[in-house]
Amino acid sequence: VQLQASGGGLVQAGGSLRLSCAASGRTFSSYGMGWFRQAPGKEREFVAAISRGIGTTYYADSVKGRFTVSNDNAANTVYLQMNSLKPEDAAVYYCAASRRGMATKLHEYDYWGQGTQVTVSS
Repeated sequence: VQLQASGGGLVQAGGSLRLSCAASGRTFSSYGMGWFRQAPGKEREFVAAISRGIGTTYYADSVKGRFTVSNDNAANTVYLQMNSLKPEDAAVYYCAASRRGMATKLHEYDYWGQGTQVTVSS
């Protein structure tokens, strides 16, 4: 699976962005998908995940209620809608695919996209 993330940019605090992650391959729906982020000097951290099949979602506490992960299996794309952005949300955001049905840990993911930068001005 090859993943291509896009949609990052500069936004004011309180604003919104939607990230997209396009996946190659005909077996996209077989993977659990996730979003992670990494700020300068910090470790990569889990943001959100969506399971294969019925699309159960799971969020880090820091983004719960503000971010929404969804997928479009027909388009082989997973999205991360980010609302009410805060300066601390600024990071490079990565999408990832896991052979597991649902995964929330870094080591559970098998394929990674290249990342897209999100900058939030205060």
